[in-house]
Amino acid sequence: MAEIQAFGALRFTHSAGEISELVCPPYDIISEEERAAYLARNPHNIIRLELPREGADPYRAAGDTLHTWLEQKILACDEVNSLYIYEEIFQVDGVEKSIKGLACRVRLEEFSAGVVLPHEETLSKAKEDRFNLMNATGCNFSSIYSLYFDKDETVYSRITRLSSGKPLLDFTGGDGIRHRVWQVTDGNEIAGLQAAFEDKKLYIADGHHRYETGLRYREQLRSRGIAADENHPANFIMMTLFHMEHPGLVVFPTHRIIRDLEKFNVSALLEGCGQYFSITDCTLDEAEALLEKAGSHKTLALYHGGRAKVLELRDAAVMAQLLPHQSEAYRQLDVTILHTLILERLLGIDKENMANQVNLTYSRDITEAVAAVDAGKANCAFILNPTRVSEIADVAGAGEKMPQKSTYFYPKLITGHLMNQILE
Repeated sequence: MAEIQAFGALRFTHSAGEISELVCPPYDIISEEERAAYLARNPHNIIRLELPREGADPYRAAGDTLHTWLEQKILACDEVNSLYIYEEIFQVDGVEKSIKGLACRVRLEEFSAGVVLPHEETLSKAKEDRFNLMNATGCNFSSIYSLYFDKDETVYSRITRLSSGKPLLDFTGGDGIRHRVWQVTDGNEIAGLQAAFEDKKLYIADGHHRYETGLRYREQLRSRGIAADENHPANFIMMTLFHMEHPGLVVFPTHRIIRDLEKFNVSALLEGCGQYFSITDCTLDEAEALLEKAGSHKTLALYHGGRAKVLELRDAAVMAQLLPHQSEAYRQLDVTILHTLILERLLGIDKENMANQVNLTYSRDITEAVAAVDAGKANCAFILNPTRVSEIADVAGAGEKMPQKSTYFYPKLITGHLMNQILE
């Protein structure tokens, strides 16, 4: 099953500045204004490598910058191959939570091998971007976020014990999230953790594009006669592995904002919904309360005109009729029900339209979704419950992928505290 490997992480040295000024959130949630602000605070911020924008060829510029920073000792690899324990301490609704994961290299496996399992569809444009960057730099600057089952907490108890001392890194980001890192160098401890993962599958939570890019990059190097040795770094990719059933694991929903539909008619839409759903008219606050109480009932909400309509699926059998070749786990996802019955059948928003976000915008913020509708910038919004972690595992275990933006794991992993140099 999963093969993990210790490595000497590429890290910022003290000459680069304070680590809190050098890291950033994932590249795909950073605006241009935020990017500029990170660089204004410290010109060595990892965003210069992770999201290059300078020059006629930004990817080449990132490669040149990386080479310069290595020469100037702004970045350097740890001399001892290590595993790293990474903790995030954060708040959700005023309650403090924390979660610890194991940062390591993981052997790249084709999805068909059933060792590393995806749960979401990917976009070709994003994969091309990540591939160009990896080609130019030979590095992973950000870690893939993956999950594993640990019923008896054998792995997690070991991780807890190994992170009881003083951390290697301890800093707080601008969003108030605290990050801590411990370095594990003891050979016996590393071997013990490697053995513990030999019977485990890994479920990608966040970073599907980067994983598929890693597979493509490996094959390119092999075609050039590089990475033939099974232990070559290109046969691995950096991941941070988290206990799937840990109480600190938080998944937010991703709501759907419908916009720019020329012939949108809410009355016709609700009439169509009546074929499949029982409909309750209520305030937004009431709708949120009903969603929270829904449990296993397949329930979502439509917002339009200052009111909400809570939609509860009457008969799950309709999904089996419409998607006979999909697993029960896939068919019963709230997001599948929304996409299949409402977006595709009633609003005519097909999968290509969704992928290109022609009439669809994603947001994990209910306030943002509602504001877009109230301001007349959107036709309506659909408010969803979060996808349960068990549902993610069931869909991935069935060899299927959820629709894009089905999950939002919180908090995201920070970028720049640990990096993986593949080619020197």
